[in-house]
Amino acid sequence: MAEPRSRASAHVGQLVRALRDQQTISRKTLAERADLDVSHLARIENGQGNPTLYVLIQLATALDVRPEEFVAGLGAADLPADLTPYSEADFRRELRRRESVG
Repeated sequence: MAEPRSRASAHVGQLVRALRDQQTISRKTLAERADLDVSHLARIENGQGNPTLYVLIQLATALDVRPEEFVAGLGAADLPADLTPYSEADFRRELRRRESVG
């Protein structure tokens, strides 16, 4: 199995799988309840998927949990290494740099 996309993807996938196992429902059943393709759900559970907010809400509804449970405790450090989120200070610094160059 391939490495997870990120710690965030692994976290969400593990939580979805744990909740599904707690409720003793199959992947197919959860996919049907959440109106997802089974292969998409499998990618999410394996940490390979990058579910949208819409999909997280669908999964939360199907699993009878609050959507925020999927992202609780996650932060920028949990994103893929090739993503660098900007803070407001970073954004302003970049704007100043671009203004001084051009």
